[in-house]
Amino acid sequence: MATRVAFSTLGCKQNHFETEALKGMLPAGEYTVVPFTDEADVYVINTCTVTAEADADSRQTIRRAIRRNPAARVVVTGCYAQVSPHEVRAIPGVDLVLGNGEKAQFLLEIQGLRHQTPSPTPSPSHEGEGESNPDYS
Repeated sequence: MATRVAFSTLGCKQNHFETEALKGMLPAGEYTVVPFTDEADVYVINTCTVTAEADADSRQTIRRAIRRNPAARVVVTGCYAQVSPHEVRAIPGVDLVLGNGEKAQFLLEIQGLRHQTPSPTPSPSHEGEGESNPDYS
């Protein structure tokens, strides 16, 4: 069965372009791209950090993915991951943080996650549930 991968993109047109490029790296048959609102095996969040609100939206989207499927792998990339990797790694349930320069190794990194034990995820948090932040796929 193919690994289900869901993407969420926050921010600028460049992020949307890069998300499409990441999707294109996934070999057909081995991976299936599903909507971010679906349960997936891997969630990829391409983040933004233009404002403090963008940082908060990125964290909220990461936590939403973790709540949706606590057993899934969560990969965070983009500008917020580049500028604040320690903050992103501190979120329980994040498995991989890729800065902008590491996106070229995306497929290799995703394949490497298959051989690792998932990170422990605490009980789901309801932080930020009332906030508005659309999921982009």
